[in-house]
This record gives sequence, C-alpha cells and structure tokens, in this order.
Amino acid sequence: MPGVYKLLSGLVVPRPIGFASTVSAEGVFNLAPFSFFIAITPSPPHVAISVGVRSGQTKDTLSNIRHTGEFVINTVSAEIVEQMNQTSGDWPPESSEFGVSGLTPVPSDIVRPPRVAEAPANMECVARQVIPVGGPPYGAHLVIAEVVRFHVLDELVQERGNIDLRALQAVGRLAGTWYCSTDNQFELDRPVVGNAHPPDGQR
Repeated sequence: MPGVYKLLSGLVVPRPIGFASTVSAEGVFNLAPFSFFIAITPSPPHVAISVGVRSGQTKDTLSNIRHTGEFVINTVSAEIVEQMNQTSGDWPPESSEFGVSGLTPVPSDIVRPPRVAEAPANMECVARQVIPVGGPPYGAHLVIAEVVRFHVLDELVQERGNIDLRALQAVGRLAGTWYCSTDNQFELDRPVVGNAHPPDGQR
C-alpha cells in the first residue's frame, strides 16, 4: 500500500494545497495542509479535501470539522510556504499550529474557524458531506464543503474577475518533499468544435 501512495502522489501532480484552519471543541485553533484537495463546482461553489489518518488515529482537522461543520481554506503563497510546512508536523491537539508557525489568525465573516491573515486568499467553508472512503489502515474521509465567503487581496483581481496568477504565487504539492509554484506559466487555447463554446471558468 505505501507503494500505491507514492504512485498516486507522484503521478497526480501538481496538486493544490488545501491549507485548512479549524477550531476544536475546546477552542484551540488548528491549521494543517492537505494536498488531496480539489474544486468541484462553481454554482454554488464547492471544494473538497481528503483527510487521511495518522498512526491509525483521526486527524484533528476531521474531528474539528465534525464538531463545528466549518473550516477555512487558505491559499499557500510562496511567502508563507515555510510556515505552512511547519504546520504539517505531528503536533498534539492542545497545540495551535498558528503559534507553532507564527501565522496570524483573524476572524472569519461567517464561519467560526479563523482565517490566515498572511494568506493572499481565503475561502470560508461549510461542510455539506463527510464521506468515508477506503478502509483501514489507509482509509480517508472526503469532506465536501460549500464556499460561503471568498476573501481575495484587491491587487490580485484583474479585469473581468480573473486572478493574477503570477502575483498570487500559489504553491502546489508534487511528491515527497517537492513543491512547485505558479511562477512559470503558458497558455493553451481549448479547441472550439462547431459552435460549442466552453462555459466561463471551465476552460
């Protein structure tokens, strides 16, 4: 099974990082990165993170989402990638990764978990489904959530609502200890067949 993980994580690349902030029943702020993270649909906007187990135990992120039904996805930029890496450690539940990493929690508008102040963008999320996938010892839970509020730095938003990807400098996960950024980019126009045009956002 570990070999299968290396195949998946090495072939499904690059992966965006779902940098999730949650809050525990005791009020402790938790912050953890998940590279099994996707956008699902824009109407209404939904995203999903896959939360695995650690040493056979439920991760704090999943426990907190089950308690509150809420979390925040914070965009990892090149400026905060080192702090993000610090939060990936096996910290005990009573420790806040905000303190460990030096990142700053700020109140969200709608959900209880805080946002990361240093992140260039944040998505406040409400969990809609938590689906167990697979079995022990490597099973996971797929958390499907609706994004109920977006926060994006003004300077990142271009005409027609496009995001300036070079300025965003989002970091993605490759395999092992390897990461990548959105620094090098190129365009490929999607072919138009007949009179069919892809809907905006689906190109």
